[in-house]
Amino acid sequence: MAVVTLFGSWFSPYAYRVIWALKLKGIPYEYILEDLPNKSPLLLQYNPIHKKVPVLVHDGKPICESSVILQYIDEIWPQNPLLPADPYDRAVALFWIKFADDKGYLMLKFYQTDGEEQQEAVKEWLEMLEVMEEHALIGGKKFFGGDEINMVDLAFSFVAHWLGIVEDVVGLEIFEPHKFPRVNSWIQNFKSIPIIKENLPDADKMSAFLKPGREKILASKSN
Repeated sequence: MAVVTLFGSWFSPYAYRVIWALKLKGIPYEYILEDLPNKSPLLLQYNPIHKKVPVLVHDGKPICESSVILQYIDEIWPQNPLLPADPYDRAVALFWIKFADDKGYLMLKFYQTDGEEQQEAVKEWLEMLEVMEEHALIGGKKFFGGDEINMVDLAFSFVAHWLGIVEDVVGLEIFEPHKFPRVNSWIQNFKSIPIIKENLPDADKMSAFLKPGREKILASKSN
């Protein structure tokens, strides 16, 4: 039987993408929680380039970067597919995954800034949410790919859960449900799936963890 190990962290949205994918496919795995300020020698050995989580190790072979890992998982374990079989639909899904990956920096930008720089981050967030609302979730779809959750939903999970936590830490609301009804409906659908709901980091714990970090970052900027 294949041995699967996942190196992750308790708050990383990228690690949770992989956790959900493995659970949606029913793949047993060992989970190694990394202390990111004190990374283990094994993590550094398996991901010497970026030195980041997640890293999936399958029969001793490491795979890095969450989107690459998800595609690998989908090819190795074809049950409960996470990407469409149709070549065009698959290409569209990969486009939106790339779009989500390219916007991931907005989490840090919003968290680490204040003043004009923060307003710029808010503007970029609103532009991204508008694209999701007007282009990605059209046609009354429950999820990005239709009635079933797929890899695109996992890629956008930072919008569904992590954005609200960072809003709380920063003390500023970006996502107003009435302005983005399709995105809001998708968030409710996404978080109601048992595997997602049962495997989300605790919002209060994350807020308590992130607040001192933000204060330290802003203090160092002002000095």
